[in-house]
Amino acid sequence: MATIKTATLTFRIDPGLKEALRVAANQEHRSIANMVEVLMQNYYEQRGVASPPSEETKNNHGARS
Repeated sequence: MATIKTATLTFRIDPGLKEALRVAANQEHRSIANMVEVLMQNYYEQRGVASPPSEETKNNHGARS
């Protein structure tokens, strides 16, 4: 399986929000980074914002099982 390159995103956040994010991530057995990705994807879907397909989706599109 090929390794998917990711981009780095660095930002500051209120400590209380970070703790809530950590708790939510733990409840879903996710990393904080993955939880942020899921939240962003859900936001895009709910608001009809077009987001480019992920590299994983592009790599698996048309793949045969």
